[in-house]
Amino acid sequence: MRLALLEVKDLKQHFTLKKGFLGDKKVVKAVDGVSFYINEGETLGIVGESGCGKSSLGRSILRLIEPTSGEIKYKGKSITELKGKQLKDLRKEMQIVFQDPYASLNPRSTVKAILEAPLLVHGMTNKKERMEVIESLIDKIGLRKEQLNQYPHEFSGGQRQRIGIARALTLKPKLIVADEPVSALDVSVQSQVLNLMSDLQGEFGLSYIFISHDLSVVQHISDRVAVMYLGRIVELADVDELYNNPQHPYTQALLSAVPVPDPKQKRERIILQGDIPSPINQPTGCPFHTRCPVATPECKTEVPKLQEKTFGHWTACIHV
Repeated sequence: MRLALLEVKDLKQHFTLKKGFLGDKKVVKAVDGVSFYINEGETLGIVGESGCGKSSLGRSILRLIEPTSGEIKYKGKSITELKGKQLKDLRKEMQIVFQDPYASLNPRSTVKAILEAPLLVHGMTNKKERMEVIESLIDKIGLRKEQLNQYPHEFSGGQRQRIGIARALTLKPKLIVADEPVSALDVSVQSQVLNLMSDLQGEFGLSYIFISHDLSVVQHISDRVAVMYLGRIVELADVDELYNNPQHPYTQALLSAVPVPDPKQKRERIILQGDIPSPINQPTGCPFHTRCPVATPECKTEVPKLQEKTFGHWTACIHV
């Protein structure tokens, strides 16, 4: 049995907004009580519609934004309250690959400077050692050493994202949060970057939290998948179990929208009515009941908990 690398318990990320002449406070519940774990060497996919809290969850785990409440454990030790040098040391273990390869790289820095920066921040003063790390990573991501002195604008989107991945690997982390890492790339380039990430995972023993709205991509790369809706996980299971036997009505609707390669194969499309409720003013009871095709009066008052309905398959629905 693999050791749990990361444990998240009842994590909440609420943002307070001030509106109106009198400064009335509104609370955006971006992440609202999320719990899960991730094993060493595992890829956990997180899917859901835009605005469901996927990116906020990833940034909260890395302490890029401070969680409102809850607990985050890394290798069995709580990291929620770490500060100063302890938090800085943690950065070596946990890194992020951002969504936009055009905005995530400093346009005034060369590739060499971009990859060298994390090493300098964390005290690698020997120039020869830094160059060995940089040249090794450049080779692994499929670029040439001669390109180290070029600037980000001289690369394609796929090459830029490869540089972003290399930057995340400079400190030899064990956990990488990949926040929509291929959504800005062409489909042909997406497969190349995904294959690169899979190869690097095997070589470096990485664990991924892979955030995406593309269910086909998540199915390709993930071991387990968590489905989010309005800041909460509504279903979590092994990738094959979830895609072949979705239990939550929201998951069923998402999967029904995935394109089928065979034009002769028909799939029943589940059309959800209405829009996603505002995270500022969430409905009472089950957050999905306003759009759920099987909702009953109990759904308006009872908040379903994420429970293990069958072995390894967790669902937050009172009708499952």
